[in-house]
Amino acid sequence: MPNTKKIFKKLLIWRYKNISERQFVYLLSILVGFLSGLGTLLLKNLTFFFHYILEGKFIKDLHHSLYFIFPIIGLVIVFYLKKKIIKKDIGHGISTTLHAISKRSGIIERYKIYASLLTAPITVGFGGSAGLQGPAVSTGAALGSGVAQLFHMNTKTRMLLIGCATAGAMSSMFKAPVAAIVFAVEIFSLDLAFASLVPLLLASVSAVITSYFFLGKDILLGFELQDDFLIKDIFFYVFLGIGTGIASVYFSKMYFKITRFFNLFKDPLHRLILGAIAIGIMLYFIPPLYGEGYDIINNLLEGNAQKALEGIHYSVNFNNVWMVILFLLLITVFKAIAMTTTFAAGGVGGIFIPTLVMGSALGNVFAKIVNQFGGSVSESNCTLIGMSGLMAGVLHAPMTAIFLIAEITGGYDLFVPLMLVVAISYAFTKYFISNSIYTIELAKRGELITHNKDKNVMMMMRIDKLIETNFKMIHPEMSLGEMLKGSVAKSSRNIFPVVDDKNRFLGIVLLDDIRPLMFEQELYDKLTIQVLMKSAPAIIFHDDSIETVMKKFKESGAWNLPVIKHKRYIGFISKSKLLSAYRTKLIELTS
Repeated sequence: MPNTKKIFKKLLIWRYKNISERQFVYLLSILVGFLSGLGTLLLKNLTFFFHYILEGKFIKDLHHSLYFIFPIIGLVIVFYLKKKIIKKDIGHGISTTLHAISKRSGIIERYKIYASLLTAPITVGFGGSAGLQGPAVSTGAALGSGVAQLFHMNTKTRMLLIGCATAGAMSSMFKAPVAAIVFAVEIFSLDLAFASLVPLLLASVSAVITSYFFLGKDILLGFELQDDFLIKDIFFYVFLGIGTGIASVYFSKMYFKITRFFNLFKDPLHRLILGAIAIGIMLYFIPPLYGEGYDIINNLLEGNAQKALEGIHYSVNFNNVWMVILFLLLITVFKAIAMTTTFAAGGVGGIFIPTLVMGSALGNVFAKIVNQFGGSVSESNCTLIGMSGLMAGVLHAPMTAIFLIAEITGGYDLFVPLMLVVAISYAFTKYFISNSIYTIELAKRGELITHNKDKNVMMMMRIDKLIETNFKMIHPEMSLGEMLKGSVAKSSRNIFPVVDDKNRFLGIVLLDDIRPLMFEQELYDKLTIQVLMKSAPAIIFHDDSIETVMKKFKESGAWNLPVIKHKRYIGFISKSKLLSAYRTKLIELTS
């Protein structure tokens, strides 16, 4: 081990001497893209392995009756993996990554490299109605952060490499390198400048090459555009945009409500039992909700809705188009419920793919209804565009929605209706829900990173790092003389916090206020601190945001303000140190 450290140290020294910072970031972005690509491939293959086992010849004969059992088994396994092996919270991949960027300077715990790899394939492979994109991002981001920490990169580079890992995961998952870059920029609010664009490009290409190397031309979503966009259909696309906007609001609201309901149960085991039974019942009666749902999307794109619904084991006449519409609507309505229930029960997965499934079903239903009433819109085009509308609305990622659907399907000719539906859906959803499922909790806590550099800098600063404790505390019953001998004579500061026996903050005494009294010895025993102290111009609470601290300094005009935690004094923050720290962080993040 010591020899390994010496070799690595020599490698770092050689790097500093021979490779420029920019060139080294380029090399690391390729490495991160490769690693995140491998992680995504491992996630997909493990999930497919469990699918293969459960679809085996012996089990297949009993498969329909086991739809109720499979997800329960999967969730129980995941529950014990989290409790006995991982022993830490996994969280939702993209949300936890955003939190790590905003509040932990891009430092992600190493266990998150393997946590999703262990749990997500079991959750989804055993029938949990979730996706793998979130876990892929979580794994890739942890790898990107780990690589940055290993080579002692600064905060800005760590954040960039996390973005590279995110682009790599997306690129490897869908073989859509351009959309992957857009996704990383849009979700993580990265600066789209030359310094960040080249590493993102390298990571995305590295990941997609890795995917091609191991999987060849096999892709999750494969479709060649068959029907052209016709200007006469523009009116229908406006309605489809409104429909996907309504569905996006429903998806998000349902997610929040179900999550709140399950949070009422404090015991994770109770959530597991309730959630597992609920998801099992849903999958038994609506089998297409099983797993990620790529088969549904591909079959609908190929115009084969009957095959998309073939898992339904009870007698239904799918030659009747209205029965097809009914069951596609059921998928649209229950996909959000099944997905959220999977998470609430303790499963690990993502929301990205469920939005595509829901959008494809809704778009196909829309086209079928229009055509049944005498219209002639393309079902495959509406299926594609429905996916983009849901993605834009639910994820609040309109540019990703446009480029991903166009890239994975070769549907660049549909840019006009894609842009129209995405714009309507996004605007409609944004009006009712200001933040996406990924970001709503972070936004509530003021921890959401945005393109506003000023707010980002303040959000990434930590109040603990700014507190100064070299102030001499005094008590209200002390005399002026005791204060002068015991505190003023031994302090280099001109402000003195007044606290009681329990360290509760009472006020302050300024050196300027007692300077005229310092030579009045007859007052030394007569005056007490209780008489001399005054209230602080403002008080900083330990859980205040830096933005709030800045406002308190501005409004009070003070240069030093006390910091209180649970009513107890812990130190002071000075305006000069605050502004200096702000400038340092700004340079760190923007240089």
